[in-house]
Amino acid sequence: MRPLWVVGDIHGAYDKVRATLLRAGLIDFDGSWTAGDTHLVFLGDYLDRGPNGLEVIRLIRSLEVQAPEVGGQVTALLGNHEVMFLASLVFRHLDQHDRMGFRAYWLENGGQPRDAELLEPSDLAWLSRRPAMAASHGWLLVHADSLMYLRLGGSVDEVNAEVGRLLAQPDPDEWGLFLNWFTERMAFALNGGEGKARRVLDTFGGERIVHGHTPVYVLLDEVLHGPTLGPGAPIPYANRLCVAMDSGMAYREDAGFIARLNAQGVAEVVAFPGGAAQY
Repeated sequence: MRPLWVVGDIHGAYDKVRATLLRAGLIDFDGSWTAGDTHLVFLGDYLDRGPNGLEVIRLIRSLEVQAPEVGGQVTALLGNHEVMFLASLVFRHLDQHDRMGFRAYWLENGGQPRDAELLEPSDLAWLSRRPAMAASHGWLLVHADSLMYLRLGGSVDEVNAEVGRLLAQPDPDEWGLFLNWFTERMAFALNGGEGKARRVLDTFGGERIVHGHTPVYVLLDEVLHGPTLGPGAPIPYANRLCVAMDSGMAYREDAGFIARLNAQGVAEVVAFPGGAAQY
């Protein structure tokens, strides 16, 4: 079985993610793919908060092209910050005064005008085609720790098709509803979370869920009460049915990690130099 590596929310932290991919042996100093037949999955939120979202996108796009040449694969999922960014652009052309508030919402959540100014049509097209879900090695890979995906379809393919339909049409009500769904966090950590995780897995398939969206230190502080792994590593929870992968790269100077997963769980963690990942 080929290796599966997963990267959580990057939020414009280009130097960190590049250094971490290099440290894991997935790229070289030039940013070229060196991971052979590995499947590398990015869980969304490439933009906002940090200053170099566009560089992150272009690195991922480059790796997405290079990997298949040697039998590898790169999958980049849609995060809520991509939806915010796209909404700010789509409705800027339809609503010059932002009466619907999409641009203001994006800026309030860390939107970086530089990313919009330097965006090229191919970048915009790529963002608009991001899948919402993927499956690999018995893992269900999603951006958000939310039940929202159940509202979008009954299979991975159905959800991705519905999200593609939504992003292709300018109905502000649908876009607004979609963005609101992303505010629902910690579905698998609170109020019968294990049962909710099993429901999602029964619907979409897989043995475990891996997600970003909610930083691990938030889960630790608000729900899980500080397990010994600490904020420098992915957090398994819900009877190990779920793994949280948002390392908070853009929020904490010493934060940033990626992980190799196998059928049993987290097999290896590589932290940004200076981080404190242990497993």
